[in-house]
Amino acid sequence: MAGQIYQGRYTVDNDKDLVVFLIGMRINKRWAIHRWLPVFLAMPGMITELYRNKEQLGFLSTESYFGLRTTVMIQYWKTADDVLAYAKMEKHLKAWQSFNQKLKGNDAVAVYHEMYQIKAGQYEAVYANMPKYGLAQALKHIPVGRGSNTSRERLNSV
Repeated sequence: MAGQIYQGRYTVDNDKDLVVFLIGMRINKRWAIHRWLPVFLAMPGMITELYRNKEQLGFLSTESYFGLRTTVMIQYWKTADDVLAYAKMEKHLKAWQSFNQKLKGNDAVAVYHEMYQIKAGQYEAVYANMPKYGLAQALKHIPVGRGSNTSRERLNSV
């Protein structure tokens, strides 16, 4: 977590629909590095591409977590159609095709994704003494104030 620390409590403006897309991989056989590392290394190029073309792709932001065996990347998008359109773009399509070829007979690595379409007003967040993080990087970051002090108020703010 790098960046400016925002003292006090902040939230996000939840006036827009959004998509939360979780994508990750699980290392089933740690010692089979040659079988899972190519899958792992495919992602950084795609993330670079997303950040370079945020506006045209509908991509908002991402956060990544690395566990002992499982990784997860939380991505924020404007629409599900934007996610689906990106899945058909060359860099992603090549990585996916390559993965599928390497997956045949390969139980050393697994991948997964989940997608959630969330309507405006149906999500909320609060950050205390934090840099912009998660939804606060993806959406408008605003101080908590009158009408946004509690989770219930933030959920009903639209």
